[in-house]
Amino acid sequence: MIILENLKPLIFDTHAHYDDKVFSANLDDLIFSLKQSGVGGIITCGINKETSFKAIELAERYDIVYAAVGIHPENVEDGDKISDIKLLLNHEKCVAVGEIGLDYYWNKENKPKQEEFFKAQLELAKEYDLPVLVHDREAHGDMLEILKQYKPKGVVHAFSGSVEMSEEILNLGMYLGIGGVLTFKNAKALPSVAKNAPLDRILLETDAPYLAPEPFRGKTNHSAFIKYTAEKLAEIKQIPLNEVLTATFKNAQNLFKI
Repeated sequence: MIILENLKPLIFDTHAHYDDKVFSANLDDLIFSLKQSGVGGIITCGINKETSFKAIELAERYDIVYAAVGIHPENVEDGDKISDIKLLLNHEKCVAVGEIGLDYYWNKENKPKQEEFFKAQLELAKEYDLPVLVHDREAHGDMLEILKQYKPKGVVHAFSGSVEMSEEILNLGMYLGIGGVLTFKNAKALPSVAKNAPLDRILLETDAPYLAPEPFRGKTNHSAFIKYTAEKLAEIKQIPLNEVLTATFKNAQNLFKI
């Protein structure tokens, strides 16, 4: 664990998975260290019934942690029901429906099932007046069509589309989730997307324990590493680091009503 210097303003990680077994042995120590490193908010996300309940448990245990609950597109065949997730939406620290969406990378054969679950959870988000955390992998066209239909509040997590697509997402009133991929040498459109997007419509995230930024690529990611993504965004936009951290922290507070 690398402890970064105290950062003011604080870091808000809008997408992580602290239920992952890689964190289970020392999560108390890790959360304490993250707070010392300037992390002031974390949203840990469910991907099925089990992890959604775990997200709520973690939010109850740690003051800086909030929960998002949902069924991920890779898990729509596992037998979990939307009604299982609905039970959690009234919890005081449940701030979003997610991680939900479409993923055609692993399975293109169950598109109808993925769309059924995605749309049902978008309806839930509207019913409970919650934002959504949207997963979109190799499904840009269908994703955009559905988002235009439902017009949810929320963020497209780990945004991987073009500048043109990002503008369509922004026109819907949604945010762009940007993480460690921005620092990768082989990042394609994302630097241009980040440069083009207004700072008040960007959220920073980790997807911890995955997608650690340079210089920690390939290692276990955690929320303090957002500093490196923020530094890259500041470089791209030619603005101070503190301006990036201040704005993105405020963006998270505004969207998730924290």
